[in-house]
Amino acid sequence: MAEYHEISPNASAPAKLLNWVDNRFPLSKLFKEHMSEYYAPKNFNIWYIFGSLSLLVLVLQIVTGIFLTMHYKPDAALAFASVEYIMRDVPWGWVIRYMHSTGASAFFVMVYLHMYRGLIYGSYRKPRELVWIFGCAIFLALMAEAFMGYLLPWGQMSYWGAQVILNMFSAIPFVGPDLALLVRGDYVVGDATLNRFFSFHVIAVPLVLLGLVVAHIIALHEVGSNNPDGIEIKEKKDAKGIPLDGIPFHPYYSVHDIFGVSVFLFVFAAIIFFAPELGGYFLEYNNFIPADSLKTPLHIAPVWYFTPFYSLLRAVTTEMMYVLMGCVLLGAGLAVTRLKMPNFFKAVIVGGAVVLIAMMGSIDAKFWGVVAMGGGVVIMFFLPWLDNSQVKSIRYRPDWHKVLYAVFVINFGVLGYLGTLPPSDIGGRVSQLGTLFYFGFFLLMPWWSSVGRFKTPPDRVIYHAH
Repeated sequence: MAEYHEISPNASAPAKLLNWVDNRFPLSKLFKEHMSEYYAPKNFNIWYIFGSLSLLVLVLQIVTGIFLTMHYKPDAALAFASVEYIMRDVPWGWVIRYMHSTGASAFFVMVYLHMYRGLIYGSYRKPRELVWIFGCAIFLALMAEAFMGYLLPWGQMSYWGAQVILNMFSAIPFVGPDLALLVRGDYVVGDATLNRFFSFHVIAVPLVLLGLVVAHIIALHEVGSNNPDGIEIKEKKDAKGIPLDGIPFHPYYSVHDIFGVSVFLFVFAAIIFFAPELGGYFLEYNNFIPADSLKTPLHIAPVWYFTPFYSLLRAVTTEMMYVLMGCVLLGAGLAVTRLKMPNFFKAVIVGGAVVLIAMMGSIDAKFWGVVAMGGGVVIMFFLPWLDNSQVKSIRYRPDWHKVLYAVFVINFGVLGYLGTLPPSDIGGRVSQLGTLFYFGFFLLMPWWSSVGRFKTPPDRVIYHAH
């Protein structure tokens, strides 16, 4: 049985209430473990603000989603009109709707920046592999949540975007057509699809998302936060067991985060009140037209945060397949001739390459495009085991590593921009080069991450008082 703590009869009413709660629920203990006595590195910079901002946007999305659900009708005949009713007749409904639609894009902005910070500072390296895996799972769940929510307004782009994406399931050999039928709930995107997506968007995926966020934070607080120097602060402690280079998360970083939240809310409010569509990137103009199964828009493209991966899909053509086959042969040849390994493993590599090339030659390029799109996300899960760098942080890596990371970001942005445009010959070629670079960045990381002249990290974190 837990120890019961007494309190002075002369204590204030709030203190007595807190003591009563603490004797029945570890409220103060949880606050100390995760806030006031959780020691974070003292050299955090602005890159470490985006995790808390992602959590803020998640809360905003849940709260605004609850209010939208009160008035939304998950019916193909009524959905579009119910959104218009929210916008025009519900008091402050237009603000809530724009907060939710802008929040979706803001969520991805924050998550992309948060993931990039982990990439440049090696936050996925030992002992934080599980923290990274939970983060990638959050990103995957977030993509599912956004895709299903995008269908709900039942506008032209919602309808046809879902039609295009769901038809991709049919490209999977053997089970594809049945799987597409199962997800749609009908032979075409219709009322059954809308009800399925509404159920998943409002109940199922948010529960998974919240569970993953909790697991992500628990795993982070178990091993401790990384820092821009990539040094483990738990290795050097004082006589009381407190890290010498650590400071309590509260009040130091809670105040730091409040400042970041204030700046974010200014920008967020400016977009909501002055540019909620943001030139058609946050809300496409075609989505203000009711869904019409008999009228296809001239150009169908997903929302901006999906477009980099959509470009990976479109880049894989029959011609591109021959290039990929050559890459598989080259990779297998280099592995067999350059790496020291038993003959058995060499035979497995060669056999696997032959089987893969045979599959690539016999299965339609559309399927491999779907594989490329999904692989662009899944490959991030393996990042902790792909990076063989001697140091964690970009600060102590060779300068050309920094250039490579910058090119990766530019390439990702170019892929995203091309995904918003109609297909073209030049755009297709650029997308194919960008796709090869994207996967080459990860697949060749075991080699290039260990090459170059590395700087020696300091024994203690480098910190300059502001």
